[in-house]
Formats: sequence, C-alpha cells, structure tokens
Amino acid sequence: MLEKIFPKLHQEGYKFLAISAVLTLILWFISDFFGFIFILITIWVYYFFRDPERTIINDDSYLVSPADGVISSIKETNGPLELGLESKIFTRVSIFMNVFDCHVNRSPLNGTIEDIFYKPGKFLNASLDKASDENERNYFKIKDNKTEERLVVVQIAGLIARRIVTQTQKNQKIEQGQRIGMIRFGSRVDLYFSKRKIMVKVGQNVIAGESLIASK
Repeated sequence: MLEKIFPKLHQEGYKFLAISAVLTLILWFISDFFGFIFILITIWVYYFFRDPERTIINDDSYLVSPADGVISSIKETNGPLELGLESKIFTRVSIFMNVFDCHVNRSPLNGTIEDIFYKPGKFLNASLDKASDENERNYFKIKDNKTEERLVVVQIAGLIARRIVTQTQKNQKIEQGQRIGMIRFGSRVDLYFSKRKIMVKVGQNVIAGESLIASK
C-alpha cells in the first residue's frame, strides 16, 4: 500500500528533489506564501520522477506500452531513416506524456537492443506530428529474440523536455517491461512495429509495461 502512495524515485530525480527541498526551506523563512508554493512544487517533482513497479504480462504475443500517457496518433509510415529502415512500412503508435505522467520508458517485448541512435533537433510541442522528424530524439532498434522481428522505440523531447536519459546500451538483452530510459518534463514516445494487430485507439490512456498495444 505504501509503495502505491510513495513509489520509489527514479535516480534522475534525487538532485531535483534536493534542490526543490532546499529552496522550499529558504523561501519558507522569507515568505509563508512562497514557501507553500515550493512545497507544492517539491511534491510535484517527487511525483514527476516516480518510478513505480509494474505488472508485466511477459508474453511476446503482445507488445506492451513503452510509456505512460495518451495515444496521440496511429498511422502507417516508413521506418526511421536514421536506422536505415526508410524503405520498410511500419505502424507507428505515438504516446504523448504530459508533465503529470510517469516518464520512465520500458521495453515493449523481450529482445536485444541492436542499435541506439541519438539525433539532436528542435523542441517543438511533442503532440505535433512533425515532432517525430524534427525534435531531439533517441532511437532504440530492438530485435525479438525468438522471431527476429525488428521494432523501434523512439524517445522524443518536447517543448519543456530538455534531456533524454538512456539506461541501456547496444547489444544488451532486455526483458519485456524493463526500464530503458526516461525523458525529463513532458515529451513523447513513438513505437514502430509491423505484422501485428493494433489493440489501442487514439485518445486512449496507456500505462508503460502494462497496457497492451498490439498482438500477433
């Protein structure tokens, strides 16, 4: 019960929480009003960097959501040029994360990370379709160890986000629902896959590691 009320903090959050707490103490001595405001900010910082445990289905017949948020787009499109997949058609599911969503990203299936590619770019509103091609982003090319199916997870920085964090490396084996990184302060994740049946719709809220995105 306590874990649901006070989930563990992601490693990226400790310094921000410490800074916010110190500022709260300083401002509390100067002004009760500003002290109260920073108490709320400190609570939000903790909430933003929360890293709760998730119940994983552990079945590669399904792809689980790589992010918390709302499905903002589902479309057929070419694969990412940056990974040499531009000649292949994929289904791309985009998940928009607002500043109140958990920002820890997870692997959709059991597999091996074949490639990781970081692309500098702009900081447009992550809900815009062109953010997939113009914003700062980080690509994970993942191979299903059983079928050798390739899929791609893309972390996309947004209007407020200014840092993409990666917790994995090239050639690393990962499990379905395993943490692969996070994006700080409002952003988006794209999932590219093929030959699967879509199980979500635009406007639907999803939970990383738990919500089912597609099935074989």
